[in-house]
Amino acid sequence: MTHRRHDIDVLRTLAFAVLILYHVAMVYVADWGFHIKSEHQWAWLEWPMVGVNRWRMPLIFMLSGIAIGFALGKPDSGGWTFASRRTQRLLLPLGFGMLAIVPIQAYCEAVSNGAVEPGFAAFMFRYLQFRPWPEGSFTGASHGVTWNHLWYLAYLWVYTLLLLCLRPMGSWAARHAAAWLPARTATALLLTLPALYFFATLHWIEPAFPETHALLDDPYAHAKYFAMFLLGFGLSRSEVLWQALDQLRWQVFAIALLALSSFLALRLASGFESDFNGLALANAAQGTYLWFAVLTILAFARRWLNRPFRWLPYANEAVYPWYILHQSLIVPLVFVLMPLGLSGPAEAGLVLAGTVVGCGLAHHLLIRRIRVLRLLFGLDPSPRDGVPSSSNPVSQQASYPPTTDPQPGRTRS
Repeated sequence: MTHRRHDIDVLRTLAFAVLILYHVAMVYVADWGFHIKSEHQWAWLEWPMVGVNRWRMPLIFMLSGIAIGFALGKPDSGGWTFASRRTQRLLLPLGFGMLAIVPIQAYCEAVSNGAVEPGFAAFMFRYLQFRPWPEGSFTGASHGVTWNHLWYLAYLWVYTLLLLCLRPMGSWAARHAAAWLPARTATALLLTLPALYFFATLHWIEPAFPETHALLDDPYAHAKYFAMFLLGFGLSRSEVLWQALDQLRWQVFAIALLALSSFLALRLASGFESDFNGLALANAAQGTYLWFAVLTILAFARRWLNRPFRWLPYANEAVYPWYILHQSLIVPLVFVLMPLGLSGPAEAGLVLAGTVVGCGLAHHLLIRRIRVLRLLFGLDPSPRDGVPSSSNPVSQQASYPPTTDPQPGRTRS
């Protein structure tokens, strides 16, 4: 018998809520680059930000992989039909967002940098000519237009197509693994191999290729996010591994906490970056924390959040529009509020409140009620009383497929 995994729906909503909070905090954390920075900078904010930074986007890509794994278990989930739906639901909002939502961010950034004169209409006239801007105007200026925080949609589209191409080979490997790999061995591999892999990417790939979010020039980001996407897809098909995670949830949490504590202690030790052993230990702690933090979140969500909350269908539909809109509210709000000379807490509170209220009103009063806006924001063209469309790429999920595993005893924007 199949059932819907409500915990994945809840986690998706919470993950994007964390993303919004994180982007508000980026305005105020000291020494971290962002599209616009307030005059109020707080060094202490770096510590909680480090703790969240390591897993926030990996978790989102893993949830995307899990959701696609569930969706592809449906009878009508043919590869090319699925790819066509995903292309519409991802690339249409991406293109619309780059032309109509993101430009306000680029304008505020360019004015703050002194690269353009105030006047949004003149900026938009120039922006829509798709000509490169002078270096330093705004993030992505050399391309003429920018996608800023919407890079996730481009990456998710590419990863989805790659997954569909790899799916036959992956299905063959999964069948053989289910038949021959004991559950305890599969669980041990799930806990250890990804942590080792993420250590390797941090230690050898990231120093040479820092994240750019430019798609074609971003090997470290692909090594990290595509791996999480594939791991999520694979995990979606194994009830044995989900049960193992539930049983080991406290042990997994303890390892994540120990890894985070070790990494933060190394950050406090001056000069560890210049010492090979110190850097290796820091990267090992980071890779371990990244993976075990994600596993901890998945394990406890399955135990505590797998129930049909009344607010969940509405929130699931709201996730995509809120994601598309939020940073184009944060940046202009900071731009407008900074000249007022408010205190740091007052300014940050108004930015957060304005972002939440703006996203909520835009979704509830406009986007979910107007057919063309629903399409442009990646929603099903017809509202279904707040129930998310199964083809919404951010809130997509089907019923949990029956397991084919052997019985236990035999798995920075």
